[in-house]
Amino acid sequence: MRTPPRILINTPDIELWPADLLRARSNHDARALAQGRWLLRRKSDGRYLAVAMDAGLLPLLPRWTAGLSVDVALDALDHAPRSARHDMPRGHTLSPHGLEARLAVLGLDADDYADDTGLALLPEPAWLDFAGYDRYRRPLWLDAATARAWARMRSAARADDIALEAISGYRSHDYQLGIFARKRARGQSVRDILAVNAAPGFSEHHTGRALDIGTPGEPSAEESFEATDAYAWLDAHAGTYGFVLSYPRDNPHGIVYEPWHWRYESATVSLV
Repeated sequence: MRTPPRILINTPDIELWPADLLRARSNHDARALAQGRWLLRRKSDGRYLAVAMDAGLLPLLPRWTAGLSVDVALDALDHAPRSARHDMPRGHTLSPHGLEARLAVLGLDADDYADDTGLALLPEPAWLDFAGYDRYRRPLWLDAATARAWARMRSAARADDIALEAISGYRSHDYQLGIFARKRARGQSVRDILAVNAAPGFSEHHTGRALDIGTPGEPSAEESFEATDAYAWLDAHAGTYGFVLSYPRDNPHGIVYEPWHWRYESATVSLV
């Protein structure tokens, strides 16, 4: 059995993950993941659906195809590269999938929100690259150029005795919807959430070109990050590696000041 390349293959309802990057949630899952190449994971809730083995698909849930665009995922599986020496086409994105209806549940209209905030509706990439692990030992997914830039920038910071940690990279539209659902369940209003989180479909994290960055000993995604040596290093050097601060103080989008949130645009050093 060959180990699949370190990419995430994205479809409207289902993500295809290299099976060895995921933690087993039961003994049955452990056996399947140990023998599998790809794991099919439902985007809406992260449930493990099926494992692709050399001998075929092993379902992990009964009726796992119900209500999902399975044919798209199976076609992506049929065309998935089989080795790390892959040449995946880049720049392909997914059409927003049922997003308007789900925004309506939050009382939001996509066009009105875009006009009010100046934020753009951002599609998800069809492929993302594995960029190591984040602070919480979760696989970090970024687009290919951003993954290279992050590796170079983190290495340069380390040479200056600065430790940079990724807190969050790519997030799907579904993941962003989950953030809103969890915060609303804790009693927060949509208006209050929008001051901190962009509406689903409008977060820069959807593109795989944005990173929340922290440093050891500092809480995640807090304004206090501004007072750290890590932030001072980023302020001085991040632009060299193509990263810009997305939400400075008094930004026009109505998002609170986020010294931890950096977007990759283009580098002034070679990333080859």
